[in-house]
Amino acid sequence: MKRIIIIVLLVLTGITNSFAQQLPQFTQYMYNTISINPAYAGSREALSIVALNRNQWAGFDGGPQTMTLSAHTPLNNEKVGVGLSFVKDELGYQEFTSIYADFSYTIGLGGDHKLAFGLKGGVTLHDIGLFSDVDTALPGDPLYGNDVSSATPNAGAGLFFYSDKYYVGLSTPNMIKSVHLDEDGAKYGTEELHYFLTAGYVFQLTENTKFKPSFLVKSSFEAPISFDINANFLFYDKFEIGASYRNEDSFSGLVGFAFTDSIRVGYAYDHILTDISEAAKGSHEVFLQFDLNFPKKVSRSPRFF
Repeated sequence: MKRIIIIVLLVLTGITNSFAQQLPQFTQYMYNTISINPAYAGSREALSIVALNRNQWAGFDGGPQTMTLSAHTPLNNEKVGVGLSFVKDELGYQEFTSIYADFSYTIGLGGDHKLAFGLKGGVTLHDIGLFSDVDTALPGDPLYGNDVSSATPNAGAGLFFYSDKYYVGLSTPNMIKSVHLDEDGAKYGTEELHYFLTAGYVFQLTENTKFKPSFLVKSSFEAPISFDINANFLFYDKFEIGASYRNEDSFSGLVGFAFTDSIRVGYAYDHILTDISEAAKGSHEVFLQFDLNFPKKVSRSPRFF
């Protein structure tokens, strides 16, 4: 009964908000920055490939499932970075697939300080299978018993200021507000403008221990502000452990391990704090990062974000 009540509440909430699409948000955002900020492209001074899978509300039928795959690299002149991002986000009867190209231009500000400007552009494919499994579809209503698909272009921009020890990023990955389906005044799959502010610092506590606090703030005109506060400890530049808090949503534990200088894996578990915990378990998130260092970059400074 609790499960049914929660499902009904979620559906009513979606109707109230015109089924607006909320951009996926990740606990391990510090390793998936390219998905929200195009200015990050090329900043790792290597061909960097990241795959991430998030299973939100494990055990809840129709809960969000998100998979991302991205690659970015600097070009020969080192000032220009390019990238490609793929995001597939499933939530109940809705499925979003986004394919975007990223471009960045970086200028030096003295020392190891740099400022990158970024642009991204692409398309979002949206499929709605609204109650397509209901046998008694309402006659004449195109939203019941049918799949509805659409494709909309979008664009984004960002800034990324960084050095070897810290970073600050500001971005809006979807600058164009769009509606995928508008039927009789009911809007489904609307894309709202989102703004992301990220920052982090690497403190050298001992010879073999680093402390890496960071935060992410996410906002849009149609939703409350959400923020993540994260604290990670890195030992011997190999093993990482930390914790994170998302306001009014979850507490998280994170672990990571670098098998080599080029291969890193990570896992995060979110303990849910909201009422959805009555019907769902926590959320699981796994990522794999692979950096292909260029020969002339052997002496580059190590990157910890």
